[in-house]
Amino acid sequence: MGQIGEAVRRAAAKLEAAGVENALHDAWRLMALALDGDPLLLRLRAGDDLSAEQESAFDALICRRAQREPLQYIEGDTEFMGIRLRVSESVLIPRQDTETLCSEALRLLDPGDRVLDIGTGSGALAIALKRLCPGAAVTAVDISPAALEVAKENACRCGAGIEFLRSDCFGGLAGRRFEMIVSNPPYLTQEEMQTLMPEVQREPEGALFGGADGLAFYRRITAEATQHLTPGGHLLFEIGWRQKEAVSALLRESVGEPHAIRDLGGNWRVVWACRRAAACGAQGD
Repeated sequence: MGQIGEAVRRAAAKLEAAGVENALHDAWRLMALALDGDPLLLRLRAGDDLSAEQESAFDALICRRAQREPLQYIEGDTEFMGIRLRVSESVLIPRQDTETLCSEALRLLDPGDRVLDIGTGSGALAIALKRLCPGAAVTAVDISPAALEVAKENACRCGAGIEFLRSDCFGGLAGRRFEMIVSNPPYLTQEEMQTLMPEVQREPEGALFGGADGLAFYRRITAEATQHLTPGGHLLFEIGWRQKEAVSALLRESVGEPHAIRDLGGNWRVVWACRRAAACGAQGD
């Protein structure tokens, strides 16, 4: 049988030929998964021999990645705000962009606040808010039963006490109010859906597609939010980088004066408003 380093180099060439970005990185990660080892320490064992079983397991993982299955789905987990979360094809893979939304929500959040996460998916946002502000009372909703199962498992693993409900946006929340509502809703346009990378095409369409112009869920949530948001409460959205003006206009019409935040890449990523006319200690936009 071959050695670890040789097998990784061959696999990286196969992945690169299949169009996989960061092919060598992914090959080492998948070798670590096949051997149940640490990806960094594994490089020190590059000259070690592989057994037939290990080589077969590694080849199977590389075949999945070469078919453009996301690395996170193959590994079965990912990291968000320093928290390890299980992911599957039932949920959108949490991204660093959403950490901008989480950080801004934490800045505005007070202990004791009731928080609603709409479209929780893996539970990443709700769990991070609860873990980093334990005094908050967090409710998370999703229309997908499969996504809710993943989110509940993640919350249990993280020791985060969260109320999970199956609900189509506010559909199952009649009469309930919150000091904060957060959402990373589906926001890709019809045009953008046609140009997705193969890996993203493997993620749930319902977590990506936001209607022809990408704004369907923003319209729906802003129109109904004041029925569920306490006076002075905050509504925060993650947005696509070209949606700042459109989402700001929706918030201005239905909720309050909008404020926008850029992500680490310099793109507009978060828009939020208080449910009152005056700004609530906003950062400049």
